[in-house]
Amino acid sequence: MLDDHHHAEFRTQFVREPAALKHFPALVLNADFRPLSYYPLSLWPWQEAIKAVFLDRVSIIAEYDEFVHSQRQAFRIPSVVVLKDYVKPQKRVAFTRFNLFLRDGFECQYCGSRGDLTFDHVVPRSRGGVTSWQNVVAACSPCNLRKANRSLRHSGLRLRRAPTQPSAEDMLAMGRRFPPNHLHETWMDFLYWDAELES
Repeated sequence: MLDDHHHAEFRTQFVREPAALKHFPALVLNADFRPLSYYPLSLWPWQEAIKAVFLDRVSIIAEYDEFVHSQRQAFRIPSVVVLKDYVKPQKRVAFTRFNLFLRDGFECQYCGSRGDLTFDHVVPRSRGGVTSWQNVVAACSPCNLRKANRSLRHSGLRLRRAPTQPSAEDMLAMGRRFPPNHLHETWMDFLYWDAELES
């Protein structure tokens, strides 16, 4: 890591640039040319991307048409960078609210609705149900209220899928189904290279 003094100096070289440059994030690829993550997509602000180039941590694969100027020279802003050292993807998926929603496709696991999501213990905690991947599902508020403290059988609700602990591969596959809002044309080859080709 850069020490704070160098870090600050690096930043101040670019502060006079127009705020519009905030709109030039770089897609970050692992050394195997796959995105570090799909959802949220692995993006760095352009300042971080340029800093990583200076530190020789990444290679530039593609660039924006726009330039940024330091006191001494002008640089094209990177739009795709690839790490020189491979980062091992995490095998264990953290049990977080976001990952739970991603596993369940941002849908209520009882009715399929996509709005007003919360989560529900399939076996209620009051009946000894634990907070785990296997017992917690994304649920919309109406279904959650309807189920209340009852067992699945007594609530009249049915699960669309049995909740399981997802693997990192499962999460990657789910993440690919939710493209980010911001896509730059230079990223396309790297985001969808492993998608099935249309026949």
